[in-house]
Amino acid sequence: MEKSAKIVIAGAAKKGFTSIDVYETASNLGFVGAGIQLAPNMARVLDRLGVWEDIAREAVECRETSIRQPQTLTADVLLAADGIKSNVRSALLKEINADATIVDTQQAAYRIMLKRSEMEHDPELLALIDNEIVTRWIGEKRHIIAYPVSSKTIYNISTAQPDKNFAAAPSATYTTKGSKKAMMDTFSDFCPKIQRMLDLVPEGEVCEWKLRVHAPLPTWIHGSVALVGDSCHPPLPHLAQGAAQAIEDAAVLAEVLDLCPSSNAEDINKSLRVYEKVRKERAETLVELAAENGRDLHLGQGKAKEERDRKFAALKYEKKEGGAVPDKAK
Repeated sequence: MEKSAKIVIAGAAKKGFTSIDVYETASNLGFVGAGIQLAPNMARVLDRLGVWEDIAREAVECRETSIRQPQTLTADVLLAADGIKSNVRSALLKEINADATIVDTQQAAYRIMLKRSEMEHDPELLALIDNEIVTRWIGEKRHIIAYPVSSKTIYNISTAQPDKNFAAAPSATYTTKGSKKAMMDTFSDFCPKIQRMLDLVPEGEVCEWKLRVHAPLPTWIHGSVALVGDSCHPPLPHLAQGAAQAIEDAAVLAEVLDLCPSSNAEDINKSLRVYEKVRKERAETLVELAAENGRDLHLGQGKAKEERDRKFAALKYEKKEGGAVPDKAK
């Protein structure tokens, strides 16, 4: 494809193309109460693109955004990276008389970011942010995962628990202001360190996220439009694969568009279908693996839980290869 071809990306999510516009509905880019884990497969792609060393040193802060009012656009390619609520996906499926059923997982998540200054008065909490360790606390139908980010100045905490606050909410609602008391009560039987960390969250700043997915789509491609990331394969946050799979999508798209012989619609569509062929099965498999991992983490008492705990213990204490790693995806 000619380097001058115009590519439009819906959603702020380049390999040498000179005209790429990104459109994002958020008025600014900043902390939204969520960090991401850089899974090994994501790191490999970023390393291949020559950016891993910089990212590994510390997170890169976006210092500028471009916000535009709604308008009609023309482009050679439209890449829809506009997330699970994708408007582009809805329009694409309508064009082909298909549907994407939104699946209510009955799960929700609190997303918390604690500053180092809030934790440093407590030696046990300070040890958590100072260590290069991902820590997971597991209970029946609930778990918490936490790790330091931003050069150990922020401790990122993400939970998963049964959804109790979204049942009466509109289907378009994915986040809500939560109750600190409800959050503390949800994890009241977890260890004292968890109680102290959750208690650091200011009243009025508790944010709860609805966890929804959608059924596998019949296609990601229509004409010169391609779906990317959560718009076509949203995983639950139980395998560190949300951002990783979007990065894999982007890497494959960069290759197929670079090798596209021209900017005519037929060639672009053929190239995008190669992208779909390479990515669809793998991404949808990982969506199911993430859901399976969540089911394993949330087991109640019984033989299945005993077997899971045995595998975790073998991995930790006996250093056995091939053990159950909660966040491992190849």
